[in-house]
Amino acid sequence: MPALTFDVPFVLGMMRLHETPAMHQPDHLADWIEARLEQGLHWFDHADIYGSGSGETLFGQALRARPALAKRLNVVTKAGIANDNPAPGSGKVKQYNASPAYLGRAIDAALARLGIEHIDHFLIHRPDLLMNAEATGRALDDAVEAGKIGAAGVSNHLPSQWRRLQNAMHQPLRANQIELSIAHSTPLFDGSFDDLCLDNHAPMAWSPLAGGKLFEGNVNHTLGRLAEEHASSPGALALSWLRSLPHRPVPVVGSVKPERIADMLKGPATLPREAWYELLEAARGHCVA
Repeated sequence: MPALTFDVPFVLGMMRLHETPAMHQPDHLADWIEARLEQGLHWFDHADIYGSGSGETLFGQALRARPALAKRLNVVTKAGIANDNPAPGSGKVKQYNASPAYLGRAIDAALARLGIEHIDHFLIHRPDLLMNAEATGRALDDAVEAGKIGAAGVSNHLPSQWRRLQNAMHQPLRANQIELSIAHSTPLFDGSFDDLCLDNHAPMAWSPLAGGKLFEGNVNHTLGRLAEEHASSPGALALSWLRSLPHRPVPVVGSVKPERIADMLKGPATLPREAWYELLEAARGHCVA
């Protein structure tokens, strides 16, 4: 099964799902998922460390409560961060693990928690500094060929890191998740975003609202004024800013609040060039050189 494209205004990030008590009821979460599908939002972004797996478990319980939903949605999940929150005195150390055995177990565990047969995009969450690229590449190729995942990808990797892995694989890396926003535009200036585009990766932008920093100071003022001009909202316009870039990065929005999600849908697909650069200047505090 080929990897699918991100044909949505934004992806729904599930990082906070386990922190929302109302969503712990399978029927309630199934209703929420169905409402998002009706809005045209059918991509959901998970990771095994979100709630130590409970985010995927809750999502899977909702799909089991309403099996028809699984055929209407698409899933991204990530793995590769081990011992994310070790207890003091446990002797465990937080680490990155992209070994074949670890990733193989992670894929199988995610499929079981989610109650699905196929993950559309599986990403290595962070670069493992001890990675054996040949062994990891073979494991990811095998997972694609077995139909467990549609495609492998990376998250938070440098170009040299993902290219070392790609050189050891037959299957292409497809999705590439990076931190990117008006307030965090570094990848646009250090060449890493261009490398991503050059390698034909589908860009995903996590923290597209910069953890709320966009709603402070001069950039907030500029967003507010432009939002009025475009009959939009500041948050929605921040997503439009991202989608205006080459290869149309898809933002990953972490809110599960229906009203917040509806607000994020109010923005135009892209922004005019002058508005785009005005927002960049407001965030950086100076014009481009």
